[in-house]
Amino acid sequence: MVKEVIKVRGGRKLSGEVEISGAKNSAVALIPASLMASDGEVVLEGLPEISDVKTLMSLLNDLNITTELDGTTLCINAEKAENMPLPNTKVQSLRASYYMMGAMLARFKKCVIGLPGGCPLGPRPIDQHIKGFEKLGAKVTNEHGAMYLVAEKLKGARIFFDMVSVGATINLMIAASSAEGKTVLENVAKEPEVVDVASLLNNMGADIRGAGTDTIKIHGVESLHGTTHNIIPDRIEAGTYMIAAAAAGEDFTVKNIIPTHMESLTAKLEELGVQIELGDDWATISKPESYRPISVKTQVYPGFATDLQQPLTPILFMADGISKITETIYPARFRHVDELSRMDAKIEQRSGSALIFPSKLNGADVYASDLRAGASLLISGLIAEGVTTIHNVNHIDRGYTDIVKKLKDLGAAIWREEIKEN
Repeated sequence: MVKEVIKVRGGRKLSGEVEISGAKNSAVALIPASLMASDGEVVLEGLPEISDVKTLMSLLNDLNITTELDGTTLCINAEKAENMPLPNTKVQSLRASYYMMGAMLARFKKCVIGLPGGCPLGPRPIDQHIKGFEKLGAKVTNEHGAMYLVAEKLKGARIFFDMVSVGATINLMIAASSAEGKTVLENVAKEPEVVDVASLLNNMGADIRGAGTDTIKIHGVESLHGTTHNIIPDRIEAGTYMIAAAAAGEDFTVKNIIPTHMESLTAKLEELGVQIELGDDWATISKPESYRPISVKTQVYPGFATDLQQPLTPILFMADGISKITETIYPARFRHVDELSRMDAKIEQRSGSALIFPSKLNGADVYASDLRAGASLLISGLIAEGVTTIHNVNHIDRGYTDIVKKLKDLGAAIWREEIKEN
């Protein structure tokens, strides 16, 4: 079997400018939300060029929704949308397919959809989503691996989330946009992507207030219409390149960022000793002569993002002492540890945390278990001695636009290659 790998020869200094793409975690919610427009066309501008976007376009096409993608601009016309069961194979390829539940329930009052897939980060139940849909008046059943959602009509309700969930917050916000009466969502996620989706829905005619705070209030409307929306920059992609710059960069500028979205990462990089100059929408970063050890604990926004703990790990091997990462969001998010060990990294995993010891990394054959683990291995390859070969690159392509080209343009020795695998 022929498969594609990414190869990185370490030791090259990175410099220049990199432009950050639109936010993946916004895009995967904005696209499903667009099917709520029963009148007119939704135009999404600045989308990342990633495989997840194409998968969601295909799901919309299955509902007789027309889509046209031109570079980073996607035009969606859902005027003639038809309710159809969504195939499991596509749904299982990305976790964010669950946003189709909220959008289809709101538009059609029923849907059949396979269970979501995506990165294998351990148990990530959708019970908060289901609880919310039921509060709005839907009946939800799981039959033969598919979710069946039916409602005569959706009615506004007060919904308190037992745990802060970006996915459940967005999904219930989408569904409640067309519910009869007022919905109040409490203990919600405050992530910028939640605000971005609320902005799209409001531009489509929804009445949503409080996105970005603990409580969101939604007054349902009868229908939504087309609009044009420019997606926010991807703070996780930005963070990944900021970390790469901190590990191997000199006068490395990351452009098209929102600095306030990056504050938790910026603080930790400065704690490491990294030099950072911030502008209105850019950051210039240079690696220091030495790094200080740090402790990092992932938290819900505006705390340190769970999606950045794996990419941050490689730089900690260069610190003058032992660093610690504690994962509070997805305790299983340490599958990169075994792969880093292949590169001679000294790392000790404990329950929900990892101790990172000073180590000299060496190139090896490694396997990306998920999207951000893939980013971690790429950064490790940039600072390792010799060549690192990264397998399972489909995970990386799900979340990073042209990452090989971008790194190559910055001076990295990196390329794609086809190899035969048993």
